Amino acid sequence: MDYKEDLKLALKILREGGIILYPTDTIWGLGCDATNEKAVEKIFQIKKRRESKSLIILVNGYSMLERYVRNIPDTASIILEVADKPITIIYPMGKHLATGICSEDGSVGIRICDDNFCNELITQFRKPVVSTSANYSEAFSPSIYPEIEEEIIRSADYVVKYRQEETKKNTPSSIIKIDNNGVFKIIRQ
Repeated sequence: MDYKEDLKLALKILREGGIILYPTDTIWGLGCDATNEKAVEKIFQIKKRRESKSLIILVNGYSMLERYVRNIPDTASIILEVADKPITIIYPMGKHLATGICSEDGSVGIRICDDNFCNELITQFRKPVVSTSANYSEAFSPSIYPEIEEEIIRSADYVVKYRQEETKKNTPSSIIKIDNNGVFKIIRQ
């Protein structure tokens, strides 16, 4: 199957409120429409994860980021400009997202994705996509497709074929939390 056909099928599932299993700019993830309550609930069920533990979402650029974050501290903009690897920033307050995406304090973890497939997917979808590791909560995060458990694979409504053969192991993104005053804390390097 070619890249474009894979993209078309993944988009169809996202628009129907389904779950996709897909490669990101870091590791393989389970994804859905970050604005769809029922789809987000399905992700929590698949991962056997408490809903109080928020999910990371992917956007395709700064303008989409602005639509889903109430205030982007200047510190975040500077970090994004100089980052040389994938970085997820936890912003103080998300907006227009399904319950479960934001933490109990309203903060939201967002990564501007640097992957052609993901960017095209998000651009055509016109909304952010959930990106949570393709594993059960607290289990090992698979960095390549063959490391994903069969049950997780079967739980997705669509499994992207693109990059399944890759053997280069990627790592999860760094995570930095930034408050409204621009003070930041490194959560994961």
